[in-house]
Amino acid sequence: MSAVSRNVDNTVYNSFEIPGFLASEDAELPFNADKGFNLNYAEVAMHSTVDPYFDAFAVFHLHPAAFEIEEAYVKTRALPYALSVKAGKFKSAFGRINAKHHHTWHFDSQPIIYKSLFGPDAISDPGIQLQWVAPTDTYLMVGVEAMQGTNGRSFGDTKSNNLYVGYLKSSVDVGDNLSILGGVSIAHGTNVDNNTSNPTNVYGADLTLREQLGSYSALIWQSEYLYRNKDVGTRKDKQAGLYSELIYQIDNNYATGFRYDAITKNDTDLTAYTVDTNNLRRYTAMVEYKPFPMSRLRLSYTNDQTKVISNKRKTINEVMLTLNIAAGAHGAHDY
Repeated sequence: MSAVSRNVDNTVYNSFEIPGFLASEDAELPFNADKGFNLNYAEVAMHSTVDPYFDAFAVFHLHPAAFEIEEAYVKTRALPYALSVKAGKFKSAFGRINAKHHHTWHFDSQPIIYKSLFGPDAISDPGIQLQWVAPTDTYLMVGVEAMQGTNGRSFGDTKSNNLYVGYLKSSVDVGDNLSILGGVSIAHGTNVDNNTSNPTNVYGADLTLREQLGSYSALIWQSEYLYRNKDVGTRKDKQAGLYSELIYQIDNNYATGFRYDAITKNDTDLTAYTVDTNNLRRYTAMVEYKPFPMSRLRLSYTNDQTKVISNKRKTINEVMLTLNIAAGAHGAHDY
């Protein structure tokens, strides 16, 4: 849940646009939508071993006005040649943050480039995934996915499955304390404009560095860059953006961090806007307190310069306090 203060009213905020990416009718706000208090969601996660060949996973989201299956899939337990298969509805392993659940992010807001290209659910669809881990001392994983492609922000041509994702991820330890993880990804699908199917390609590159400073202390730098080529009728949109965040895990209880978001390229039809559509940037600072591993309080401040409201650029200042509680058996998250 959250407590939010903003310098704009709820009705005004709910009509924002991001030039070239989101029209006001597309500005879906499932989390932290209102000034004051928000109960964002409750999540129920389940896991079971099916038999010697499969594990089953399911994650259900309970919103105040909706119930949805966020993920429900089976995953193989022991295929030969370091292969694994996942089938069902799942979050794609595209990029660094796409597969992570909201409560595991370092910040409570979704990176602006992810929100703009994929929406609040990011790439999450029915499909099948195949991954292979190379038998080398250095971690190297290759994965491919075939998905339905229902994500209307970039794809959405669902006459048949239309989305194909591929990625290469690797990590290496440098010395005793520094870990470097990087990856490249591509998502190829089709969108629909005036009943015509058009190709969309999204390219991603991510890099994460983690320096372990002590048993419970670490410095983490995480960045991603996404680039989209999207054909819309006779127009070819070329759009890109990034986020970069630095987290200082002070000890077992306290952490602080800063994130920079930006739209770096926006070659599309912007004739509907009479305002400056350059320098779409956002800055966020946070501090969090975890009294125990299963509970977290996080206070953040955001200066958001990415939004247009009523055809005027509006700088939105936001202060937010969030509370996250996890109960029951809970596996460790990827860093």
